[in-house]
Amino acid sequence: MAKTALHRPSDLGTAPLLTSLAELLRAWLPRQRWFAGKGRPVADLSLISTTELYPGCLHLLVRTEHLGPPAHGGPGTPPPDDCYQLLVGVRDVLPPRLAHAVIGRASAGPLADLIVYDALHDPRAAGLLLERLRRPGTVGPLRFERDTRVTVPAGLAPRLLDAEQSNTSLVYGDSFILKIFRRVQPGINPDLEVPWALARQGCTRVPAPAAWFRTSRPQEATLGVLQPYLREAADGWTLALESLALGREFTEEAYELGRATAEVHLALASAFPVDVPSPRQNNRLAAAMSERLDAAVQSVPELRPHAPGLRSAFDALAGLDGAVRPAQRIHGDLHLGQVLRAGQQWSVIDFEGEPARPLTERRRVQSPVRDVAGMLRSFDYAARSRHPWRPEWAQSCREAYCAGYAAEAAWDPREEPELLRAYETDRAVYEVLYEARHRPDWLPVPMAAVRRLAERC
Repeated sequence: MAKTALHRPSDLGTAPLLTSLAELLRAWLPRQRWFAGKGRPVADLSLISTTELYPGCLHLLVRTEHLGPPAHGGPGTPPPDDCYQLLVGVRDVLPPRLAHAVIGRASAGPLADLIVYDALHDPRAAGLLLERLRRPGTVGPLRFERDTRVTVPAGLAPRLLDAEQSNTSLVYGDSFILKIFRRVQPGINPDLEVPWALARQGCTRVPAPAAWFRTSRPQEATLGVLQPYLREAADGWTLALESLALGREFTEEAYELGRATAEVHLALASAFPVDVPSPRQNNRLAAAMSERLDAAVQSVPELRPHAPGLRSAFDALAGLDGAVRPAQRIHGDLHLGQVLRAGQQWSVIDFEGEPARPLTERRRVQSPVRDVAGMLRSFDYAARSRHPWRPEWAQSCREAYCAGYAAEAAWDPREEPELLRAYETDRAVYEVLYEARHRPDWLPVPMAAVRRLAERC
């Protein structure tokens, strides 16, 4: 009989398990694409929750502490400690099909001599996780819940998606997709909260949650969300690049995307409280943007010559006499990769916001212009990803998108130029910092926008 964690139940406390896992996880975690502490060694590691989902499979919440600052600081810098969600499998012998999922062989503790691996790559583990979601209940601190009006069939074959950067997603039978949040923060995740609220509003632009699971230890937190999988849909980024490759316009699609964005914003304004900002709030918003610019300049010296021109956008926002667009719940990280098109229908996904930001910040009300600015920047990214660069393609998309938004929302983002410019500038500064930290080869793309925005002073 193969040895697993279940066969040594007296040793399943967090302290004994840490003896088996600490060395392996300290080496494995920094290599994962969803690990937020890139460039900072794991100084300490602790298990804050351990739950046996079934024999040989453990659900873990792991806290990591880091040494030293990241290579680039500034906005979105990860905190000195983080909590990560792992599904860990344990076997005597691992089949060749799971060789890529190996975390390592434990040399001490209750799992000594056993192979430890990432169980989300294991179809059996993934299938049993779906069964937990199909049958609501609790396992230790874990609580599995579902919308009883939605039928989730048994036996759907799982497959792991490999495109995500900050989470892990499993597709079941091309019918449902389960997003598992790797970096866990206390509170309800917007990717559950917002789609659930929009479903209650009758908004069909956002796939409604079918099931989800949470933890109560050490605090209430969302761990994963199951939603319908739009298998016939293509994401906006792919469609935009195809349009560029074929040398055709994307204005029709951009117009309809603008309408879809406005429709979601209107539903959000009905589902959540709205806050009418005052000029004092404009000042605070501008000051926060300026602080992010200061921090980014310290991390990315290429920004320094353009800082005065960029800051003028924030000064113009602070100088507005009247209140601007009411603040409400928004997407928070809207770009072409966060929208899907099936036939003529655009859908909006991934309401998690910027994962590097604190959860409380991602749940705050903000101007819908922030989402608009994010999409405008995304059109520019797409245009600059092709050679030669096609600025006229991006500009026509920008105009069409804003026109579509205005047709649905009955107000045009272009009519608030100071606010739009400030948010677009803030987004470009964020992009510079992100690319410097994660994809240096892409840094010229947001730097081109920085030069354009700085020259508008």
